[in-house]
Amino acid sequence: MTVTVVVPTFNEGPNVRALTERLCAAFGVLPDDGRSSAVPSGPEGGPAPVGAPDLVEILFVDDSTDDTPERIREVAATAPVPVRLLHREQPQGGLSGAVVAGLRTVTSEWAVVMDGDLQHPPELVPALVTRGRESGLDLVVASRYTGDGDAGGLDGWWRHGVSIASALLARSMFPTRLRNVTDPLTGFFAARVERLDLDALHPRGFKILLEILARNRLAVGEEPFVFGERYAGHSKATLRTGLRYLEQLAALRFGRMSRFAIIGGFGAVLNVLILWALTGVGMHYVAGAVISAVVTIVTNFLLQERFVFRDLRNEGRSVWSRFAHSFAFNGTEAVIRLPVLWWLVEHTGMWPVLVQAITLIVAFLLRFVFHVQVVYRPRRTQPTIGVTPPVGADRADERVQ
Repeated sequence: MTVTVVVPTFNEGPNVRALTERLCAAFGVLPDDGRSSAVPSGPEGGPAPVGAPDLVEILFVDDSTDDTPERIREVAATAPVPVRLLHREQPQGGLSGAVVAGLRTVTSEWAVVMDGDLQHPPELVPALVTRGRESGLDLVVASRYTGDGDAGGLDGWWRHGVSIASALLARSMFPTRLRNVTDPLTGFFAARVERLDLDALHPRGFKILLEILARNRLAVGEEPFVFGERYAGHSKATLRTGLRYLEQLAALRFGRMSRFAIIGGFGAVLNVLILWALTGVGMHYVAGAVISAVVTIVTNFLLQERFVFRDLRNEGRSVWSRFAHSFAFNGTEAVIRLPVLWWLVEHTGMWPVLVQAITLIVAFLLRFVFHVQVVYRPRRTQPTIGVTPPVGADRADERVQ
């Protein structure tokens, strides 16, 4: 195979047949027996760039909870090109995780990733691959915001505005990596598979292209496309999707330690504000420091669970064990810090709130190292000596023709 079209699906059954038929037509393959004596035509009316049934396959990576897998099998039974189904019983990483899982099984030179709702025109797939080959590119992005591209298929002015603002934010945070990309959030692109470092990716949410661009150094080009109307189904974009996108941006730009620092900084400010409020109503600063420490320890743990170490929560300790270790360490650190606070205030006359802020800053690195190495330490993945796990044992990969 030269081209594998990777289509992540989630309850997209009604779209499968139409998508397959349009992809076959785009590659000049007739739906009857896959052979035609006529010269196949490409999306612009000329010869199809790679128009032969033995050069293209379709891979559906399916996370559906409905009858979509059965629909795919039905279509695959009569399709003039090879169709594969990779059904994930325990999907991880959302749509991005599905794309990465599919790319790991690809053996062709090029892979084209596209949505299964037909808002990405299948007729453009051969042109993306051709552009990549002829220009010596590693990745070709189908962009709604270059040339004759258009995002008309988005639902309403609000989604248009959010899409433009989100792309602008991403380009601002990665000005070098995205210098040649106007649409880093599209889910429609072609990639030279051997140039992708899949192990460097941390798939989450919907924006796998942004993850690929941020973690790989690639020669990138663009082709304009018109974002079409949804053929069937409904949009899966929600407020939660937007929040996960912002979290992804922060993770890519700043990394785990910076997220930990942001939460630690928030906790420090909260700690100081609580101490300031309690001393302001007449409470002794030591008692106020104890209360502020307990409140911020619990608050920080909950925020770290959600935003910093979410990917490690299932790797080792239970949630209560993690909380106990975190609370014990932070409590011990607070117990050590309180005498230092008392000594500095009593012997130097420094303002208690200022001393509290200084000691919190000093404690930051110790807390980060402890949480990474102890509280969220991943379990070892080294197999038992003498036992080699079979290749692909962790996935259900079904080939249907």
